[in-house]
Amino acid sequence: MKKSDAPMHLKAGARRMWEKLRADYCIDDAAGMALLQAACEAYQRAQEARELIDKDGAVQPDRFGQLKAHPACAIERDGRGQMISALRALRLAPGDDQ
Repeated sequence: MKKSDAPMHLKAGARRMWEKLRADYCIDDAAGMALLQAACEAYQRAQEARELIDKDGAVQPDRFGQLKAHPACAIERDGRGQMISALRALRLAPGDDQ
């Protein structure tokens, strides 16, 4: 893997995010690449959780028949939070000229 290539384990959506952010913000240092990878992985995790929620619904009955949040709701929330934290650590903001 070249320094500029997206990690192989990233799926198409996260790869596009990697490529776009790298190009738009000229991220090429080791720390920036690590934060970018963390952001893209978190994005991918949130997207995978969203797909499960879309398929199964946001709530599911527990063993007593009571409706509970789908476990993937927490995964999606955490993934989005981790992505936002990594992007903030990269000091990315729309319209910023780096």
